[in-house]
Amino acid sequence: MNSEIPEDPQRRVLREHLETMQVRTEKASSWRDAAEPLRGLVNREGYVPVSARLASEDLDFLAEAREELLSFSELGIRLLDLHQPRDAGGISSDPGNPILRCRSCMWRWPCPTFRAMAEAFTPRRREVAPDVPSWRGQLEHQTDL
Repeated sequence: MNSEIPEDPQRRVLREHLETMQVRTEKASSWRDAAEPLRGLVNREGYVPVSARLASEDLDFLAEAREELLSFSELGIRLLDLHQPRDAGGISSDPGNPILRCRSCMWRWPCPTFRAMAEAFTPRRREVAPDVPSWRGQLEHQTDL
């Protein structure tokens, strides 16, 4: 069996994305302490009357997002380490492109786990009109204060 299989470009891009996500998350501040005092500001409509409408669900999300994203990105990297291609062995009519199987589940490469990860973790492009700020429509004037 050939142990010198070139790195799958899609797998490499996915790993780089997950590692970047993990590094950005590690550098980010946790909102756990900052979200707690804001809970007392939730009004009758269920929002914090500041320039952005924060619901109690938003505060719950912000309080836990950093830790959950760190765990999630670590899981993705560990799954990526488990599901990687290897030479399936055997005779091939094209020795330059051998048949590959997943090292972990032995499905033909790319395996269903890798395909699902690639679909879920592929960075999505933001489609924002060039003259409209991305935050437009999310902010309100502070008239309720």
